[in-house]
Amino acid sequence: MTLWLIDANQKRHRLIDRAFTPRFYVHGPELRLKRLAQRLASNGAAGGITAQFTERVNIWDGRPLRVLEITVRQPPRFNAVVQYARHADPGLRLYNSDLMLAPLYCWEKRIFPLARVEVEVSKPAECAGPEPAAWETRPRRTIQPTPAWEVRAIECQDDEWSVDYELPPLAVMTVRLEGLASVNPNHGRHGALEVTAGDLDGLSHPGSSGSQTWVLDDSEEPVAVGFERLLRAHDPDLMVSEWGDSILFPRLLAAAQSRRFQLSLNRGASPVEHRRARSYTSYGRILFKESTTTLFGRLHVDTRNSFIAGQCQLDGLWELARITKLPVQYAARTSTGTGISTMQMELAWRDGVLIPQQKAEPETPKQPDELLLADRGGLVFTPRLGFFTNVAELDFVSEYPSIMARFNISPETVNCACCPDAPRVPELGYRITASAATAAENGAGRAAQCRSALKWLLVCCFGYTGYKNARFGKIEAHEAINALAREKLLVAKETAEAQGFRVLHALVDSLYVQREDATREDYTSLAGEIEQITGLPLAVEAVYRYAVFLPSKQSAEVPVPNRFFCVAENGELKIRGLECRRHDTPPIVERMQREALAILAEAHDFESYCEKLEEAREVLNRCLDRLHSSQVSIEELVISRRLTRAPSQYKQNNSTAIVARQLARAGVELRPGECVQYIITAAKGDYPDERFRAFTFWEGWRGCDVAEYERALRKAFEPLEHFARAL
Repeated sequence: MTLWLIDANQKRHRLIDRAFTPRFYVHGPELRLKRLAQRLASNGAAGGITAQFTERVNIWDGRPLRVLEITVRQPPRFNAVVQYARHADPGLRLYNSDLMLAPLYCWEKRIFPLARVEVEVSKPAECAGPEPAAWETRPRRTIQPTPAWEVRAIECQDDEWSVDYELPPLAVMTVRLEGLASVNPNHGRHGALEVTAGDLDGLSHPGSSGSQTWVLDDSEEPVAVGFERLLRAHDPDLMVSEWGDSILFPRLLAAAQSRRFQLSLNRGASPVEHRRARSYTSYGRILFKESTTTLFGRLHVDTRNSFIAGQCQLDGLWELARITKLPVQYAARTSTGTGISTMQMELAWRDGVLIPQQKAEPETPKQPDELLLADRGGLVFTPRLGFFTNVAELDFVSEYPSIMARFNISPETVNCACCPDAPRVPELGYRITASAATAAENGAGRAAQCRSALKWLLVCCFGYTGYKNARFGKIEAHEAINALAREKLLVAKETAEAQGFRVLHALVDSLYVQREDATREDYTSLAGEIEQITGLPLAVEAVYRYAVFLPSKQSAEVPVPNRFFCVAENGELKIRGLECRRHDTPPIVERMQREALAILAEAHDFESYCEKLEEAREVLNRCLDRLHSSQVSIEELVISRRLTRAPSQYKQNNSTAIVARQLARAGVELRPGECVQYIITAAKGDYPDERFRAFTFWEGWRGCDVAEYERALRKAFEPLEHFARAL
């Protein structure tokens, strides 16, 4: 296993730990297991494979299983040995066989990414591996790395659950193209390469004295040559890019190759790892995952290809990597669900529980009426329409994870055979193993980004109980959690009403209540009483000066659960379902709505709201004046939409189809799930290509559809004046 270390003198070291020997387990008839052990012994001597019988725990019944433990002393050959065992006897069941080696190493050594460690090393040694064994079906490309220090012992001096930790002194380089970051360069966007070198502080505060920026184009030297010069001069530990995975780094590598020199993206002789892009379906949506470019000896984070970095910034990524023990580059490009799955597997590994390769627990057969009862989600009340003052939001704190911990709900505890008289889940009658509630560890981040990263993990804790591919998933556990959540929300509603509060809205894990004379202390007292009755932590999330619950866009009389805005006592806004929350809203519309809401947030009651509404309307009028006088930059008009199919498969000439075909005709290869950006040019034009124009083809076009953008601006202002206009 290869490690990279920054020492106290800020020198970088490459270390090799040869004491790591991953293992997996095989279960089946003992005679067949012995035969497999013999075949491995005869074919894998060069790979240092050992096989012996042992016992490990089966999670579903808690009983030990006699299994064959196969240890691989050459980690790079682990997957090849697993494949050999699988094909040698397909009827045997494999466990712990598809674990990532990097987290497995962390589990074994009790360390984690970015941790502070103490290491005892010996002198450098050459790192060439042994010759391929007989069971390896494909020849391996052998790369002779530079000599590295060997790890004799490693000990962690850090705690992954610490809320106040010091990050390594990483040298940072950021790489991006000039222009609008949201537009994919592969769609024809051009610009010079902007490169900034500095440290983590400089990354958080662009333009600080600790950073320096260069703009590379072909005017003085080829861009790839200039970039290589900067790489060698600054030798970054962390490279943060926009579109680096799919566009920038592959193009730079190709340019360097055409000029017959090697780009130093990696430290050492290892090749840069590149994986292809793909489209996939998740919860009924077509999504697209860009190709990835991961480095060796450096970290690369593409902010346009990282969910966690996009949602929680880099601080959230550091938090995620520390507690999940996933490699930083992998954590940046995977889902938080993978993080939760890895944490589950670590706990199972430490407890000696066998980890299945795929989900092994099918859903219990149910009658149609049982399915109707069980297959439901969280409880949602339709809100009362209107403008309300002095409203409190009461939130169950991390409700679903709290239910799992408080009521001991887990895939192996639901309907277990060992507890026929166990407590039952309301409505469903499922049994839950009668044991002490599990203590839930809850880390708080150093900042809002870290807290957000942890919250995403908690959300996934619940989702993975019902996820079709979760190794330890069981749909009955998912259904039990939902049933308890519905019951607790009903109890909360009834308790609030019994205390004289009016329930305005209830949404899965939160309750919006009002009483004109209530103080924050009254709301806190109510939350404490509900918490005592339900057994779940409940907090006063906020007391709002006012809350506005809006109707459906189609009908002014029909309420919808997720379209409202509220203003807290400190003026902070909470917005749901408005245009500024949508990814396909043009920036001019989003900015207008947010600026208008910020003015309205100064109001305290309906009368002052109506007064502020006139001031907010001036924001709309200024935007309209800029639009009509052509003072709006083209970037403010860009609309982004996601493709739901290939361009050739669209049957109607909607905006997305027209723009996708424009790009396709220009040679841009588009896949379902990708986003396209465009300008409305003439929404009612006679010809499709007159109506919308791809943003990257905008130069030289004759103008935008002012009337259509005016309509969008006025439509975004309507919800703000809905109830005032009704007077």
